[in-house]
Amino acid sequence: MLAQPLPEHSPSSQRLPNQRWQIYPQQPELAKELALATNLSPVVGQILINRGIATLEQAQAFLNPESLDLPSPLTEFPDLALSVELLAEAIASQSKIAICGDYDADGMTSTALLWRSLRSLGAQVDYAIPSRMHEGYGINQRIVEEFKSEGVELILTVDNGISAFEPIARARELGLKVIITDHHDIPQKLPPANAILNPKLIAESSPYRGIAGVGVAYILAVCLAQKLGNTKGLIQPMLALFTLGTIADLAPLTGVNRRWVKRGLKLLPKSQLPGIQALIQVGGVQAREAGGRGQGAGGSFQGAGGRGQGEEEKFSSPIPNAQSLKPEDIGFRLGPRINAIGRIGDPQTVIELLTTDDMSLALARAIQCEQVNTTRQQLCQQIEQEAIAFVEAEFLPSLQQDRVLVVVQPNWHHGVIGIVASRLVERYGVPVFIGTYENDTHIRGSARGIPEFHVFAALEYCQDLLGKFGGHKAAGGFSLLADNLQELRSRLSQFANQCLELQHLKPLLQIDAQADFHQINQALYQQLDTLHPCGIDNPDPVFWTANARVVEQQIVGKGHIKLTLSQTIDQQEYRMKAIAWRWRDYYPLPQRLDIAYKLRENHFNGKTTLEMELVGVRLPKESSLNLFYQPSPQPLRSSFHYNQRQYTCGIYQNISPPELRIKNSEGKVLMMRAGSKIGLLGTSREDALEVDLSLPQYDCIIQAAIQALSVVSGEC
Repeated sequence: MLAQPLPEHSPSSQRLPNQRWQIYPQQPELAKELALATNLSPVVGQILINRGIATLEQAQAFLNPESLDLPSPLTEFPDLALSVELLAEAIASQSKIAICGDYDADGMTSTALLWRSLRSLGAQVDYAIPSRMHEGYGINQRIVEEFKSEGVELILTVDNGISAFEPIARARELGLKVIITDHHDIPQKLPPANAILNPKLIAESSPYRGIAGVGVAYILAVCLAQKLGNTKGLIQPMLALFTLGTIADLAPLTGVNRRWVKRGLKLLPKSQLPGIQALIQVGGVQAREAGGRGQGAGGSFQGAGGRGQGEEEKFSSPIPNAQSLKPEDIGFRLGPRINAIGRIGDPQTVIELLTTDDMSLALARAIQCEQVNTTRQQLCQQIEQEAIAFVEAEFLPSLQQDRVLVVVQPNWHHGVIGIVASRLVERYGVPVFIGTYENDTHIRGSARGIPEFHVFAALEYCQDLLGKFGGHKAAGGFSLLADNLQELRSRLSQFANQCLELQHLKPLLQIDAQADFHQINQALYQQLDTLHPCGIDNPDPVFWTANARVVEQQIVGKGHIKLTLSQTIDQQEYRMKAIAWRWRDYYPLPQRLDIAYKLRENHFNGKTTLEMELVGVRLPKESSLNLFYQPSPQPLRSSFHYNQRQYTCGIYQNISPPELRIKNSEGKVLMMRAGSKIGLLGTSREDALEVDLSLPQYDCIIQAAIQALSVVSGEC
């Protein structure tokens, strides 16, 4: 049966998100086994498989991270014992300690965590954070010289220092001791510090491998407190700051991060830190009930990493009946308000917010964070619009050839261009290096990558053209002489062409499982809650539904699309509300769509309902039938790349029903007949095998072929 005629706004002029859909291979038998063993649904069992979990033991460890026996960090980090000893000696002798932090959420929460801990343990301690606008990232020689003049004897870096060879060497020349705590990628030459703590220097299999800078600070502070026999009252505030910094820095929520963040999210609404309470209040965050009682917020490593001791039970909550926050509360509400200060304000504001015990001062600083964040949002919107106009005018025709965007303009605020870079990656699907002129001769910038592109490796590839640079796989920062800009463009394009295929130049959307509207209910949502906390390396589950109908749609807020969607199953209609954030460019959406989405709870007027957060759409397979029957003066033929291999494809209309044929370089052909779910695969029709075209390995390649043919036919 042919699809219904598409509405007037849907065919050739319709612009949809430029995405690669990658649907995980479904393993129904293993999913059922895991579901039975864990008392969960097969849908959740499949999601566990998608997260790399294949055994009951792995599933139990994932679902109950408190059951893991952690190795002592003292055995995992070679310089941890020495670092603890150096700090203990400094405290005993009342030598002055200085913390050099960073101006992002990770660096500022790390600074506050160590400052609070060291002060509580009797240390003489101060801190400094470099100026984002005037100095850039990391410890520098000015800070080192200043520390020396102030009588500092021990420097402790947090969330920076691993690439600061010259400043650290200068500190050692001046007779200062240096402990580096950092989590960024390791340079070819390590700085000459007395001790270096960095999870990138420990075994990849270690549960501590994925910690952020605040995680390193947390481990150091806990181990020091344990050595000095004084953990009382320290664990609770440190864990709150750890949780805030870890999620805001987009650290992977696996290993110890998953264990401690799960504790911390239950603790945050109950935190006695005035700064946390003020942020929650000003940010309008509402804690939700979580399944089961929270684990203790306290506890220590106890050699093998013992369980918490229930310290959280002593604290009352600033939020009535609060149980837990969600990672998105930090990622979208608390974190941005802290990060905004580091981007365009004075980091002192956040340090005071997170270290004060005065609630009135905390509220004043939280309100400052709110005001600065509003300004940051306005700057981002303005610069994003200017950047898009510049790209469309200058680089769009050569984008597939260059495979990377290098966008540099004067008078942009350096503090927010990293956010704009992320939005350009979402829009164009390529790595983005964005910069602005500091003066007539120097440029400073930020970079954001895509899964197949390593940002730090790209910067290293261009290091002879750069001044300072640093970062990791997904993001980085850099500076360079303006005279080197054209050569940098050429070199980055050269690097990108070595590691990126054409099919990589679309944002990757990984989808866990297919679902129909009648399966979406509170029972499923409650089961999905067992997967939390979700974040990096443990993303929120993404579902997809075929051929949903758009009943209503409108633009709301700052360019969001609010929708009502429906699906008819066994002659019964099911409806869902949905939101598509920042999708103004795709409005109005076609009447029929395959949709990809996350599930969210909407709390309004005391009523809780489930709604969809759209993350992807594509034209349904039914609409692809238009290609089979579309009158064409010449046969439809095209070629495309998929999984680093080249294919040719064509629609054959001279037979009934028409066929889509996809041929690889080895001569093997995949054939699909219009309207059929069963295809043929082989080198000839006689020896071909019947295959289920709904399986992911065939569905994805058919979608790629249809998209290539749609371009040729003018359907897209």
